[in-house]
Parts: sequence; C-alpha cells; structure tokens
Amino acid sequence: MPGDDDDDDAPSRAATTHVSDLQGWSRILRSQRRPLLTHLNGDTTWLLQIPYPPAVAAPRGRSHFNVLLDPWLQGPQSDVAWWFSTQWHVVPPGVATMAKLDEALREVEGGALVEAHEGSYVDVVAISHEFTDHCHRATLEELPKGTPVFATDVAAQLIRSWNHFDKVFSIPGLCAGIPWTKLPVGPLPDWLGIGSVITEGDALYYHSALLIAFDTNFRPGKDPSSSSSSPASAEAIIYSPHGIKSQDLAGVPSCGVRTLALLHGLHDVRIWMMKQLNLGALNGIKAVGASGARYWVATHDEVKTGGGFIAPLLMRTQYTLKEAVRHQHERLQDQGKAPRYEYLELGSGDGVMLV
Repeated sequence: MPGDDDDDDAPSRAATTHVSDLQGWSRILRSQRRPLLTHLNGDTTWLLQIPYPPAVAAPRGRSHFNVLLDPWLQGPQSDVAWWFSTQWHVVPPGVATMAKLDEALREVEGGALVEAHEGSYVDVVAISHEFTDHCHRATLEELPKGTPVFATDVAAQLIRSWNHFDKVFSIPGLCAGIPWTKLPVGPLPDWLGIGSVITEGDALYYHSALLIAFDTNFRPGKDPSSSSSSPASAEAIIYSPHGIKSQDLAGVPSCGVRTLALLHGLHDVRIWMMKQLNLGALNGIKAVGASGARYWVATHDEVKTGGGFIAPLLMRTQYTLKEAVRHQHERLQDQGKAPRYEYLELGSGDGVMLV
C-alpha cells in the first residue's frame, strides 16, 4: 500500500530537515542536486528550492532558485468582508515573517550577498488564486517591491491594484501537447517555467493547479526538443491546494515533463448545500495516479479558527491516507490502476528532499 513503511516496493523515505535547524537545512541543500520542498506553515505556504543546472551561471553566492507559493504567515485572512468569513492559523508558522525567511535563506546559502531583487533570496512568488488565504496582502507586502510575482488572472489584477510590486505576471495556461518550454516568461530562466492547469469552466481557479516545471540538466544553446529537455530530465511540481480532477492532469506528460510531486490535500471541505471546496483524499488518489507523481504531499489541511457567516456552514471530512485507500485503492488495484507513490505529510517548518 502506498505510504506504508513495510512495503518493499515503495520508494525509499526522503531526507528531511526543519527551518529552525539552519545547519541541517544547509547540509541537506548541498547533499545532492535535487529540489528541496519546505512547508512554511501548517496550511499551504510552500518554499520550493530548485538547484541551478551545472551548465548555467548561478548568481553570485547562490546554489538554488527559490520559488515561494501562496504565502500567508500571520494575522487573519478575510474574504468578501470580516463578517462573511475570517480565519486565523492555529499552527504557528515555521518562520514568522518574510524578513526571517530571507535571513534563513541567506544563512543556508553561506551568508553571501545576492545581486537581484533588492537583496532578497526569494526569486519569485507564485499565487494560485485570489482568495486571501492564498493571496495574503499583509504577508506579500513584506517582500521587496522588486520581487517578481506570478499569479492567475484575477489574483494578478488584485495584486497590481495594490501598487506594491513592480513586476506582476499572469500565469499562462498549459494545454496538453504544448511543450513546457513555452512557459518561461518575464524574469524566469529558460530552464524553469510556471504555468496553470485549469478545469474547464472553473473561472475562480478553485479546482485547478499550478505547475512548476524545471530541467536541472539544462544546457544553454541546446535544442529544447533534445535530450537535455526530454521527459527524462524535465520535471514538474503540481500544486493544487483545493484539488484538481484527475482527467485534467492526464495531458501533463504530453507537455514534456514527468511529475515529481503532487501537492493535494486529504480533507474533503465543503459549504453546506452550496459548494465543494477541497476535493480531498478520494480525489487525490485518482489525481496522483493520473499525474504519475513520485510523491503525494498533503497540503491545505490545517483546521483553522474561523468566524463570520460562513464558519458554521463549513463541513469537513478529515480522511487519513489509509481511510482513503480503503475507499478507492482496492478498486483501482483490481483494475490494475493502483498508483505507486510515496505519501508525505510535512509539519510547519518541515522540509523534504525530493529525490
């Protein structure tokens, strides 16, 4: 069964660290040229550190390109109005502020000065959609104005209206059969792209996903269709905090990437008689199978303190992986479609090397 320690066929456990252990963080970052994924809070704020390809000149004092996903560290988040819906974190964040995150990144990179983005070690921010638990103005405005922000359309319009960031880019959609190498836009390097996988008719990008594609074997001047950018070397992290239907991920391999990790929650969350919010673990099993992900990483499952009109209408089914497996995995296995993956749950501040 995926995720069980006694399954000899399951992938080996990945190395982990914590943001409070700067020496351990630095050591794991340098242990091998693989992405490091860190859960910065108990909910759905992530830091993805991708090693620069050896053939690419990295900025002075840098070894990794840092992508920050949906940052919300402290304070409340409210949508529509405070009386409609307001939530607070229950689990303290792994780092208290963006300044503390930058100090930590500077330390783990060896303390050297940086050359870009007003001295920040956050290279880009990616925002999945405009709801304020994903697009949290107070946290985002702690970042320097020069930090490039990539966001889905409505979120990008909202962020531009704040007049804080100098560079805000709308995330392009990635359709089946379109090479991921079309994604690098704006300040993104040629070996890295950020796109979106969208469910048709999902105007709010609720049940959609961000796709961070990268090729750590990239060689400048090589034909993108050559082996340097083949599916064997180009990888993707798929981030779907509310879940995405499995059929919408079926075309990802045709874009020239293999999925390293799918970030998808376990909890089924809905508003009574109104709307499905988080699709939960039963959908997650199908989605991880369709994506072919090596890792399934849980996200957006923090049970927050809430108030306002919506709070008493929220309904949550808190699945564990084993419960989800009992519902779906045996049926998929009987059909010969049981996915193989390693399941990971990371606490606030925990990091894992994706090998």
